[in-house]
Amino acid sequence: MSLRVLGVAALVAFGLVDSTASAVALSDAAGRYAISNNGSSIRFAIGKIGGGGLNGAFGQFKGTIRIDGGDIGRSRVDLTIFPDSVGTGQGRIDAFLKSDAVFDVANSRQIIFRSTSVQRTGDNSAVITGQLTARGHTFSEKFAVELQGMKGGQIRFHVSGKVFRSRYQMDVGTPIYSNIVAFDMEFSGRRG
Repeated sequence: MSLRVLGVAALVAFGLVDSTASAVALSDAAGRYAISNNGSSIRFAIGKIGGGGLNGAFGQFKGTIRIDGGDIGRSRVDLTIFPDSVGTGQGRIDAFLKSDAVFDVANSRQIIFRSTSVQRTGDNSAVITGQLTARGHTFSEKFAVELQGMKGGQIRFHVSGKVFRSRYQMDVGTPIYSNIVAFDMEFSGRRG
């Protein structure tokens, strides 16, 4: 599934604004940040014909964001998601998602996103492009990132994007269930 999410971290470097809405200098945001599971989330939704669908989240992930204060385009985001941590609140569905029909966690223990470019789109927004690898398949994906704030060496941002399940051979249930997975992510990182 999509891991574009990771690219979001790099976006933070674009036009930094802290929680009090005052401008933050890019040099203030430059550095390396470790994504924290505490205060971060990776949620997803898959629509269904006639309404409803499937909503879930990943409980375990790790990553880093490196913001280049001199050239935002050289910033980097690396994200690893552990699909065995998928949760929908329904045990039967969680077991199915972990099976070889979808994530195949027995053979594919990680979903990896590595950014390849960061393009600023506004004062506090950017698009991060990168390589997403899931189930042994790698494709270029894009995610929109918006800086939420920066305070005391901690940075927060919102990331969103859509990924086609079929690219990663996870399109079981189509066309009843959409081929598109919508991601909604919040990341919190601490400089260090």
